[in-house]
Amino acid sequence: MKYMMFVCSDTEPDTDTTPEPDIEVWVAENDGAGRRLDGSALAPPASATTVRVRDGQLLVSDGPFAETKEVIVGFDLLECADLDEAIEVARAHPMARNGRLEIRPLIDL
Repeated sequence: MKYMMFVCSDTEPDTDTTPEPDIEVWVAENDGAGRRLDGSALAPPASATTVRVRDGQLLVSDGPFAETKEVIVGFDLLECADLDEAIEVARAHPMARNGRLEIRPLIDL
């Protein structure tokens, strides 16, 4: 099953002082196991463009749609047997300690 994992910042990071996992090791392990299909960091929220259509009119604005302290900073497309495996993959990601990871299954349309 495919999952989109949103990598987000968080205003309350972990206070554990042990060394964080290395992102390059995490990527290599999950790429090698075929669990990570794609992924990337994102440009800062200030570079975002929001697109909406209301009453047939195109509305384009600079920046993110919502003002929030937590932002999506990257993503990973995962292929895992089930949600339990996706959670274990997320658990080992460095941002699980300093941010938050949101996992959503992809659906076939």
